[in-house]
Amino acid sequence: MESEEAEAPDGDPLTVALTGPRRVELLRSPRTAVPPGHVRVRTLYSGISAGTELTLYRGTNPHLDRRWDPDRRLFVAEPATGAYPNTAWGYSEVGEVVELGAGVDDALLGVTAWGLWSHTGEVVLPVEKVEGRVLPAGLDPLAGTFARVGAVALNAVLAADVHIGETVAVFGQGVLGLIATQLTRGSGADVVAVDGIAARRERAAAFGAAHVLDPAADDVGERVRRLTDGRGADVCIEISGSYRALHEAVRSCAVGGRVVAAGFYQGDGLGLRLGEEFHHNQVQIVSSQISSAPLHVAQRWTPERLHRTVVDLVAAGRLDVLSLVSHVVPARHAADAYALLDADPAAALQVVLDFRPEPPADLRSAS
Repeated sequence: MESEEAEAPDGDPLTVALTGPRRVELLRSPRTAVPPGHVRVRTLYSGISAGTELTLYRGTNPHLDRRWDPDRRLFVAEPATGAYPNTAWGYSEVGEVVELGAGVDDALLGVTAWGLWSHTGEVVLPVEKVEGRVLPAGLDPLAGTFARVGAVALNAVLAADVHIGETVAVFGQGVLGLIATQLTRGSGADVVAVDGIAARRERAAAFGAAHVLDPAADDVGERVRRLTDGRGADVCIEISGSYRALHEAVRSCAVGGRVVAAGFYQGDGLGLRLGEEFHHNQVQIVSSQISSAPLHVAQRWTPERLHRTVVDLVAAGRLDVLSLVSHVVPARHAADAYALLDADPAAALQVVLDFRPEPPADLRSAS
């Protein structure tokens, strides 16, 4: 597998498959014809989610031992079927349209578009999945891999309902948290950024966070109250997926304030004590999930608008995502990329798989 090329224009495209906990394999997916009304997109880059996607890599995702029933809107205690091998979980892709089916506008040939089509070298998509997703001219294609993850952060900020002059504490300064910090600053709020990794706190400060706190060294709830004349944060956004961080977000929140739980929490809620500040300060906990916008804006904010807004903000220079790319890894070394994210979060931020025809021979830093 190590010798396989990441992309073969004249052969079957490469696909990255998760075949079990901490098991990554490379497959060749048969190339399919392009039917009318469709286009072939050759992948350039595909970003790996360090949150949701890693839960499948680690074997902790709730879908592995329970089944989500979309009709009843409940997880049911039934064994998961077909969880592995999984080739469908990449959702931060960008690629070039290289072939058009009958009836498709010739203007789409050669454009670069972002989308959600998994870690595979090429894909055939209905034309409506490309129209409206073309990257602005001159924008680095790497930026297109942030349309989805940026939308997750934007969705959390919309759920926070941030107002000018408020204090917002953002717990977790990975990729999502750093984007949320920038978006919250852009909404006119002061940000308190919380993370246990020094390099991420430094980045948050560079993005305009008024204060950065280390949960290992600071009593975060106490510090946030002191920074706000005893009130606490108007809103807290918890985006790390840690129950202990969620509890600290509740502790940091003002009476009657709101905590947006935007992380993907795994297993039982160890460290979350709802009989304490949550109960006595009447704190709201609101879920943010990317399948739909917060209910109070859902009629106006579709998922497509969330994605498009992120791309437009990046193109306008109002949102920095390219500096969040820590590693670009040849797709044939996907196993190394997952292992890096899993084992060394201090070293890796956004890791991107490179599907271009002649990627670098070795894992390299994007900086």
